Amino acid sequence: MPTMPTETAALDARPYDALMLYSFGGPDKPEDVVPFLRNVTAGKGIPDSRLEAVGEHYYGFGGKSPINEQNLALKAALEKEIAERGLDLPVVWGNRNWAPYTTDAVDELEAMGATRAVTLVTSAYSSYSGCRQYREDLATVLDQRGQLGPEGSTGVRFDKIRSYFNTPGYVQGNADAVVEAYATLAAQGGDPAAARLLFVTHSIPATMDAASGVGHATYREQHLDIAALVAAQAGERLGHAVEWELAYCSRSGPPHQPWLEPDVNDRLGEFAQAGVRDVVISPIGFVSDHMEVAYDLDTEALATAREHGMVAVRAGTVGTREVFVRQLVDLVLERAALARGEDVEQAVVGSLPAFPSVTPNDCCLRVHEQPSGIPALCSEDMHR
Repeated sequence: MPTMPTETAALDARPYDALMLYSFGGPDKPEDVVPFLRNVTAGKGIPDSRLEAVGEHYYGFGGKSPINEQNLALKAALEKEIAERGLDLPVVWGNRNWAPYTTDAVDELEAMGATRAVTLVTSAYSSYSGCRQYREDLATVLDQRGQLGPEGSTGVRFDKIRSYFNTPGYVQGNADAVVEAYATLAAQGGDPAAARLLFVTHSIPATMDAASGVGHATYREQHLDIAALVAAQAGERLGHAVEWELAYCSRSGPPHQPWLEPDVNDRLGEFAQAGVRDVVISPIGFVSDHMEVAYDLDTEALATAREHGMVAVRAGTVGTREVFVRQLVDLVLERAALARGEDVEQAVVGSLPAFPSVTPNDCCLRVHEQPSGIPALCSEDMHR
């Protein structure tokens, strides 16, 4: 079948009658913090005393995570873009770890009479925590509701859009943010031509990184591929080459367990020892400015840079940037065309192909805790 013209894809969301925005969730007030962290760490036996200590990150922001308001803003931006394209596709929002929970979103879908929904996870990359864990959670919720059959859901049927880290809109949105940050650096007295660009993403266990590469590139390789593109685009617009690296934040595992490194604060210290005085920090692994960005980067990393006498600026995330929101709606419509059995030219940038929207059964397994026995929706054995 010939490739479907883009203008045709832009007009048709069938067979979907709803879009589910699916995110991590976060506390809204101080008394929510420990219950929220209990949800996040369920099954790990972590005492409340330890959760209270971790919760200090949230208490420093009034006990409220920025993520819920940012999800509402993204939901509104998606609804606006969908309406401007003349599509009838309501958007519901659900979270894995806090209200509105996954089951709340399914309730809302059922109440509106939806029969088939496409899911958009607020993580651009493929890994256990960024993809499969959401699909396991959705399968678990449907199973608890008696709506999970051997070939998928028996109530509302769910599909997902593919991992979107290597889409043009995601890369351009990050490049735009980096260019803006270099301008801010110059305004603060820094030297843009000498500034180092430090991309940052959430660290994960080395075993999770390895498992994320089954059938395609690992989590780390995904970041490196598009970081090179963002740096190249930014450098072209700035008129000079940009020297860049990838670092990590938010490590939370035990000391004996290898996680991806280097830590952003350690790397900033090494930059200082090497004579680097100007740095732009780009949170390329995050869709919005939620707690890992607000605390780990805006609070800790920028403080580390100041301690070393650096001029440091944190670039924005893609958030609700128009180019990114347009890309997400394009991906929804691409997935709809694939669900209709049409051939579609899937827009990608970089050296990696488009990742599958129906994932292999062994994709992103939690290797260090296998066998889990938890089914995951939108995989080959749970798709019909």
